Amino acid sequence: MAYQLSEINRRVREDAQGFLTECDDLYKQKVARAADRITANLEKSRIVLLSGPSGSGKTTTAMKIEEELSSRGILSHTISLDNYFNSCDPNTAPHTETGDIDYESPLLLDMDLLVSHFECLERGDEIAVPKFEFARQMRSANLCKRLHLRDNEVAIFEGIHALNDSIAGRHPEAMTVYISARSNVCDGEEVRFKGTWMRLTRRAVRDYNFRGTGVAATLAMWANVRRGEKLYISPYKNRAKIVFDSSLPYEVSVMCHYAKPILEAVPAENQRRCELLELIDAFQYFEPIDPVLLAPDSLLREFIGGSTYHY
Repeated sequence: MAYQLSEINRRVREDAQGFLTECDDLYKQKVARAADRITANLEKSRIVLLSGPSGSGKTTTAMKIEEELSSRGILSHTISLDNYFNSCDPNTAPHTETGDIDYESPLLLDMDLLVSHFECLERGDEIAVPKFEFARQMRSANLCKRLHLRDNEVAIFEGIHALNDSIAGRHPEAMTVYISARSNVCDGEEVRFKGTWMRLTRRAVRDYNFRGTGVAATLAMWANVRRGEKLYISPYKNRAKIVFDSSLPYEVSVMCHYAKPILEAVPAENQRRCELLELIDAFQYFEPIDPVLLAPDSLLREFIGGSTYHY
């Protein structure tokens, strides 16, 4: 679907707070419907596989699903698939066409361990969830977390490769979820803000605020991130039994306060400057919303901070 710029601006001018609340309530309804499907599937599987590209809000959505399931008496445990990365050996790791290590490739994951853990959890056996230390680029033997699913408990495995053939393909009984910011903002027939721009601004702001990564570095990585999406994520999204559009109609009006200044600071000689200028220019069409009005449990808080969730 696409949002209409004129409607967004009208709602912001008339009642920005009411607009925010309405959009957040609609997202909560999506979460509730997902919880319905997960609950109905418990007799078949207690595994949930949640996938989506970078900047889609997977982590916050997983937490919201946890909350909704908890209100129904179902305890859930969210596990990042990042923890199943193999310790990286540059000699054996997959590489891109330019010779760099392909950090987007599912071949970096320990698929055999994942499948073994799924089978153990379904049988009611205990597993030791690994912990991958990104600073050392290796799994830690000392930071494992024990997990055993009891009645009315589910495990949500969240990561970009959750719907891959080697994961979801080998466990068709699991409930599968795909999340992405999929909606453009249009001015009549003209696209004013692309859904992919929403994800890029989310990632740029998050990287800048919480990961010590400048916008130029995020932009440099973005081409390979998009390449990885086309190769390793999009081909499997049709496996999803639940599809979330995580774009929010008010999003650009809030994010402009955070994204525009750091995007404008990117040096003029940056090779992606032309696209960047187009993105920056798009902010002018939106009525801004004061971020102070944003709810503390909004999905956008994953990227700008101030969330009630802990990441």
